[in-house]
Amino acid sequence: MNIVMSPSSMPSFNLAAEEYLFSRKGEDFLLFYVNEPSVIIGSNQAVKNEVDQDFCIEHNIRIIRRLSGGGAVYHDRGNLNFSFIQDSTGAPLSARFLEPVVTVLHESGIPVEVGKRKDLWLNGYKISGTASHVSRGRELHHGTLLYDTDLEMLQRALTSENGRPIKKATPSVPSPVRNIRSYLAEQQGTTVDMTSFFCMLSGKLLTLYGLDKVINLQAEEMVEIEELQRNKYTQRGWNYRM
Repeated sequence: MNIVMSPSSMPSFNLAAEEYLFSRKGEDFLLFYVNEPSVIIGSNQAVKNEVDQDFCIEHNIRIIRRLSGGGAVYHDRGNLNFSFIQDSTGAPLSARFLEPVVTVLHESGIPVEVGKRKDLWLNGYKISGTASHVSRGRELHHGTLLYDTDLEMLQRALTSENGRPIKKATPSVPSPVRNIRSYLAEQQGTTVDMTSFFCMLSGKLLTLYGLDKVINLQAEEMVEIEELQRNKYTQRGWNYRM
């Protein structure tokens, strides 16, 4: 397992990085990234069904389509995203990929539980949604961790527009959400910032996997990712194709 932290907060770059690492057959990755405010929609969703586009334009919230299915999610700098990318495990529909995340959160005093949709719940609130893409002997499982996200912006951005919905598109399933940071404030009286939370989480995962350090993307990898970013994830034809 290689644990990688993306150097970018551009959602188009980070989704391109996922697809690039997905193409590296025979190698396992756990990719972390934090995005600027954005709405990430599933591969089979319609933007108009899921997003308030006027609100997103007004607040400079990018709308990007990802490789995997599932529902729309809101990202900002209070949201830590993780992607497990690996060769086929033989059980692509199971929630087994979440076990390392659950282990380190439990060690940190955050008693999350895995839900029916392979999501994570904390005292009745959803703090992580996940989605998967499986193809050609590879698996991509990614998810969010709501640590200190602006939940008002989340609700506004993910309010669909009025009008007739596109029926063939996959709908999102709304759930009550909360931030991990607010839970820790209630239970422990103190919290850490997003950077410290990531350092804690990544440190525990390094120990779990017996690794020495989080690695960086190399220059030649960046070039390939940026090309994919330009040719796909910044293109209206991809992001608004439905």
